[in-house]
Amino acid sequence: MPAPAEYSRPQIALHWIVAVLILWQYLFNEPMAKAWDAIGKGQEPAVNLLVLTHVLAGAAILITAFWRLAIIRQRGVPVMIGDNVLLNGAARATHLGLYALMILMPISGALAWFGGLGAAAGAYNVLKVALLALVVLHVVGALYHRLWLKDAVMERMIRAQD
Repeated sequence: MPAPAEYSRPQIALHWIVAVLILWQYLFNEPMAKAWDAIGKGQEPAVNLLVLTHVLAGAAILITAFWRLAIIRQRGVPVMIGDNVLLNGAARATHLGLYALMILMPISGALAWFGGLGAAAGAYNVLKVALLALVVLHVVGALYHRLWLKDAVMERMIRAQD
């Protein structure tokens, strides 16, 4: 299957939906952390709207990750811009890691929250740091392309070319 010339509108929309959901998870994590701490102390957790939205956003990230992978399998992705083997390898590894974490984090979070598995909670906390690192690397890479290389990498994820 030949690579498409650009990302499709659904690919772009899902990318930004996941970005907002992940940002939401980090910004509004405190109520979930407090609820988990209460469980660890044998108390009844305070389940409120932010705890519920954390759970729902995690489920949405998981579903969206599989949806994005299905689109990639069906349609593919545009070829990488540039021929720098090191940068292209870093981009591939970063994307693979992001997809893995968008799948593993909601699963480990669900196993911790609904299954009461402390090991899953420990894994979740490690994965949370790894996800933050990869998101930062992803953003830095996009800015590097935009500001230093001055190529069209960022534009490909901002709007589909008609």
